Amino acid sequence: MLEPEKSRKKSKKKTKLSIESTESRIVNKKAKSKSLELQYPTLKFEDVGGNEETLTEVCRLLIHMRHPEVYQQLGMVPPRGFLLHGPPGCGKTLLAQAVAGELELPMLKVSGPELVSGVSGESEQKLRELFDLAVNSAPCILFIDEIDSITPKREVASKDMERRIVAQLLTCMDDLNSLTVTAQVLVIGATNRPDSLDPALRRAGRFDREICLGIPDEAARLRILKTLCRKLKLQEDFDYRQLARLTPGYVGADLMALCREAAMSAVSRVLLEVRGQSQSQSQSSTEERLTSGAQTEDPVWGAPTIHLTNLWHLLQLLKNTAALSEEELAGLSILMSDFLASLSSVQPSAKREGFATVPDVTWEDVGALQDIREDLTMAILVNAQRLIQNELPALTNNSLHIFCGPLTCVYKLYSEAVANESGLNFISVKGPELLNMYVGESERAVRQVFQRGRNSAPCVIFFDEIDALCPRRSGHESGASVRVVNQLLTEMDGLETRRQVFIMAATNRPDIIDPAILRPGRLDKTLYVGLPPQADRHAILLTITKAGTKPQLEQDVCLQAIAFDERCDCFSGADLTALVREASVNALRAHLKSHKQNFDDAFKKVRPSVSKKVMCVCVCVCVCVK
Repeated sequence: MLEPEKSRKKSKKKTKLSIESTESRIVNKKAKSKSLELQYPTLKFEDVGGNEETLTEVCRLLIHMRHPEVYQQLGMVPPRGFLLHGPPGCGKTLLAQAVAGELELPMLKVSGPELVSGVSGESEQKLRELFDLAVNSAPCILFIDEIDSITPKREVASKDMERRIVAQLLTCMDDLNSLTVTAQVLVIGATNRPDSLDPALRRAGRFDREICLGIPDEAARLRILKTLCRKLKLQEDFDYRQLARLTPGYVGADLMALCREAAMSAVSRVLLEVRGQSQSQSQSSTEERLTSGAQTEDPVWGAPTIHLTNLWHLLQLLKNTAALSEEELAGLSILMSDFLASLSSVQPSAKREGFATVPDVTWEDVGALQDIREDLTMAILVNAQRLIQNELPALTNNSLHIFCGPLTCVYKLYSEAVANESGLNFISVKGPELLNMYVGESERAVRQVFQRGRNSAPCVIFFDEIDALCPRRSGHESGASVRVVNQLLTEMDGLETRRQVFIMAATNRPDIIDPAILRPGRLDKTLYVGLPPQADRHAILLTITKAGTKPQLEQDVCLQAIAFDERCDCFSGADLTALVREASVNALRAHLKSHKQNFDDAFKKVRPSVSKKVMCVCVCVCVCVK
């Protein structure tokens, strides 16, 4: 009698399992259908501030989406897709959505990891279903974000599934060309690592064009800021150009974060002022009670309410659930001071990724060597401006300079000042940091530096201590240093052009640098940064002390007399800085009556770091190198 009850229980369990399985299948089907839904973005090209040349190039690839008869008449297959690459936050996804929104086309947006499945063959099936839906919904735009996650190089792929996904994607894109000439489907891929993609995917007929969205320059940042601040409540005389000048290395996402941070700063500033005025009456009554002897304390922190802090104001604002009145919101607007205060809290992503930024060093921070300043201005500043304004021919398209001289001479300061004056991006590379113990990593680091320079063009690449990076080669060596020198030579004047990328280097040992680096067309211009003469020492002292204000000098201290002092011979800029610092320490320590005695005591402790003998040797070596 018990056996039929067991069978009934089993049948009930089976029916429950079948119901659960059918429900799970329905849920999976809903999830699949939800992931493949068509989207209709509302963004337009006006929402994409920045480079109009990129938008023009994109529009040329979109002609067949509205007029397929043009390519049909010519008998040519239209472009099927393009690849967007650039640093994170530069607007790749925004541009793809703006393309669909401007043309009012449906968009299939899918992320690369969404196509990967743990079941064998399911990832390839998802790709086929994705392209079938795009063809059936034509005209349509298919956007694959983070495409590098599913299309690695097949020779280095760790799993067979990755190779199959790459092969399936190649087949699907080739099928678009084999269908009909009028197939109105455009495939857009986005990645920030284009070198990791399989080479077969980047050939013509698949991704016909590769569009680089690099770091925006000052003009592009100006347009991006105007686009982001369209709906913000700003002052009428808000200076967009100054803000664009103060944000080098910022991409679109960084500028958006800057606007958000400025808005938060404005909110806290205005509301604290309003709450502070409303609390003034309560504070006056509190003061009366304090004077009468009744000590009241803050209920949260235990401090007297007369010393209210910003945190206390914010807590009171958060605890108050009543809506703010129109009078309190009337003065709410974002000022330029809010943006300036937010610059310190928003770090550009380009700087975190190791990309270039414009330095803040100006010619006012450089106190001497007027002849070198003129050479750099004529060679790089004028040349860069002509290249930016497309006023060809320029003086030289590739200006290459090398600084040499004794120790403690500030080579990097001059290159930073040139980059700042011209508004160029600046990449500082310390020679030894590119060297790696593993085979091929040092050469890859050199290629990456030049690629970053091309993405940040116009740009200045400054190699400090270049003698460690490219020493003199002999005919018997075959180590990593030889490969690095060869890679550096290839990047300087190889097959890839480096227009608007200027190279500068510095060393105090030009005699051990490989001669191939110093030939014409490479680092051909040698600028000798020697020890400053008396007049230049005076200019450097004025720059260090800010014309005698920092540190504050007494009236009896004559910087010109100190600069022309015999004990100041063979002093470099670093030695003069140490002299001023030591004099300041003596002034704080002794408080002598005669303030000129401070410099006399400093001369007893500070000695020149370069002797006259070494200076003569450096001059002879530089003459021989020239």
